[in-house]
Amino acid sequence: MTFTYVPPVPAEQIRQLPTRDVALLLLQHLADSNSRHLQFGGLVNSARQAFQSEPDEDALLDGLADAWTWLESRALLSRDHTQSDAFRRVSREGKKLAEDPAGIVQFEARERLSGPLHPHLEGTVRTTFNLGDYELACFGAMKAVEVAVRDASGVDNSLVGVKLMRAAFQPHQNGKAGGVLADAGAESGEQEAASALFAGAMGAYKNPSSHRTIDFDDPIEAAEIIQFADLLLRQVERAKRRQSGKSQ
Repeated sequence: MTFTYVPPVPAEQIRQLPTRDVALLLLQHLADSNSRHLQFGGLVNSARQAFQSEPDEDALLDGLADAWTWLESRALLSRDHTQSDAFRRVSREGKKLAEDPAGIVQFEARERLSGPLHPHLEGTVRTTFNLGDYELACFGAMKAVEVAVRDASGVDNSLVGVKLMRAAFQPHQNGKAGGVLADAGAESGEQEAASALFAGAMGAYKNPSSHRTIDFDDPIEAAEIIQFADLLLRQVERAKRRQSGKSQ
């Protein structure tokens, strides 16, 4: 009797695809096995048999090893508490991703926000994003920027959005004092750029959400808007430190 070994991922795909894509194909294979007794050694031994006629067998096995490591590093493969340290299982997140490959977009969007965010964005904004309400999460992120700028600049409540940003970051020009948060030590062009950066963020990502419904069907773009808000909040913190240094 002759046994035919089927590789967990076809050789040509391992050769051509980046590690992330090979890992997702491997995830599908592992999830289809519906096993809690997954071992890397077993995977390699089976693949070695399948690839024994390939001229680049070692490179193919290295590609599978990279893919396995990618899955583990993102908690798509997890330890199995019922087995010894050598065994793995497809995690809950891994099963969801295997059942819906299109979910990789949401998964990668969450990865973009996997690091710590500014305290004003942790909690409500992150939770709202994870629940899939991307429009509300983006609005909340930019609202946090607006509140932080108002608190740091002391501009009254009559100005909101773009006008608030322009007032707070108005450049210092020709000996005339500018906005409280503008950096008087920076060149005039840099000051104007900072003003435009904050005003543009409000105009593009906060004000439209205030007046009409936006369909945020791209979670990665939504994650990047939140990251942008995180950057702006850190710029506000820097401006506050400048003001604190002047008052000392």
